Parts: sequence; structure tokens; C-alpha cells
Amino acid sequence: MDTKIKIAGIELKNPVMTASGTFGSGMEYAEFVDLNKLGAVVTKGVANLPWEGNPTPRVAEVYGGMLNAIGLQNPGVDVFIERDIPFLQQYDTRIIVNVCGKTVEDYLETVEKLGDTAADMLEINVSCPNVKEGAIAFGQKADCLYDITSAIKKKAKQPIIMKLSPNVTDITEMAKAAEAAGADALSMINTITGMKIDIDKRKFVLANKTGGLSGPAIKPVAVRMVYQASKAVKIPIIGMGGIACAEDAIEFLMAGASAVAVGAMNFVNPYITMEIVEGIEAYMKQYRIEDIGDIIGCVD
Repeated sequence: MDTKIKIAGIELKNPVMTASGTFGSGMEYAEFVDLNKLGAVVTKGVANLPWEGNPTPRVAEVYGGMLNAIGLQNPGVDVFIERDIPFLQQYDTRIIVNVCGKTVEDYLETVEKLGDTAADMLEINVSCPNVKEGAIAFGQKADCLYDITSAIKKKAKQPIIMKLSPNVTDITEMAKAAEAAGADALSMINTITGMKIDIDKRKFVLANKTGGLSGPAIKPVAVRMVYQASKAVKIPIIGMGGIACAEDAIEFLMAGASAVAVGAMNFVNPYITMEIVEGIEAYMKQYRIEDIGDIIGCVD
């Protein structure tokens, strides 16, 4: 039974990875999860300089998931290279570093610093507010997405995965723009913008007013977008958004994703990634599927 997959020429032992921002760099989860059994660990977003993140409160529970407005708090790329990458190198898993920034120059500086590290791939978070475009996310305008993808591709030594925002009119337009600019893969979807109001206090629950909705509530939207994008582009897609069990992961694979990332459910059940790896293997055994490639994109 073969669960190996390839993204941009890099082989992963299985298609299960962590979603950025929900797993740190694995340090907090190492006592629960055997990182050696994951296809890849996708780290929390890292920028060229330390970011403090947004004011609190910045997390709220909602029906079917959670809202977060953490604001990409991170220690900066220099600390990350010194501390997090050596930790991950202890394990037999692929290292995917999520990169964020407020200007194109921010991204490029981080990407260049990561060039000579053990990172296998870079996932570029284009849902960050673009300071020069009036805080519109890089991933919300096709021309902006094309420009930043193209600029990063010229500097990056590793393959780049563009993480697409679902907060757009047409996801296929964004997927095509990233592919045309040279992206090696896509990951999708990032969180959906949401809001919660405390009716007793008559105030917004989050200090930021809005936050990113993640968890099972967004899964049908994510599956639909992965399917649409997989029909529009030829590069691999890492599917995510509300994966809570092996069945959810298999659904994404069938919709056209080559791999999956597990996010919010890590907070609910720290063993979830292991359970999903085992669940996919059990499914393949049940249906006598020898190669996981036989289920990737099998619905049409």
C-alpha cells in the first residue's frame, strides 16, 4: 500500500500535514504526535521582523469552529532559523515554512534568509494586509497575487506554495494567476472572514472586530474551492479547511487535492493528525486501494 505523494518534486511519505498557525513548529505537540509519521509539518507564519500580533481578546468559539484574529504574532525569521528549524530537523518529516509580510520587500527578505536552511518548501501567506495597497490582502487581487508570486519565485531557493484566500469572488482566477506567475503548488483555503457580537455587552467579541473562521463549518466551502481550482490549474493543491477526521481528508483528496493540512482540530484533539494518517490507511485497506494516487481527483 503506497501512501507517498509528490509536491514540486519533493516526496512526502503520506499526504497529511499540519496547517500553519495551529501547530507552532511542532514543539508543543511532540509529546502527543510522532512527527516522524507526518508527511510534513507546516510551521506558524514567520516574518522578517518580530510581530506582536493583534490586541486581545483575539480568539472566540463559534458554532462549528472558531474565530481568530491573532495577527500572525511571531518571533521573526532570525529566531525561527536558530530555534525552530533545528528542532524539526530531528524528525523524518518534511519542513514547510509559512512566510508572511506587509510589503513585497518583507516577504523577499524572509524568503532569502530561509534559502540556505533545511526548509523543504515555503508556503506564502498572501492573506496578509498589503500595506501599500491600503491593507487589501495580497491574495484578493489577481494582479497583486501574480506580482508577489513572480517576485518571490525569482528569489526563492525552495519550491513555493501560494496559500490562497477564500475571500474572493472567483477562486479559479486567483489559482490561475498564481500558477501563471510560477507557483509550484497551492494551499487552500485560508480562513473565511467572520464576526461575533456579545449581545449582553453590546460589543464585538474580538478586539479586531473581525477574525478568520476555521473549523468544520467551512469544510463544504473549502472542498468546493479545491475542486474548482483543481480543474483550473495543473499544479498540486494542498487542501484544508475544517478537516476533522480521515473521511474529511479523503473527501479533499477526491476533490483534487494532492495532500491535506489539518488546522483547528489540533486544538480540539492533539492526536488528530495521527488518527487521520491511520484512517486513510484503513480506508485504502478496506477498499483494496494500492496507490493513494488512485483516489486523488477521482470525482468528476
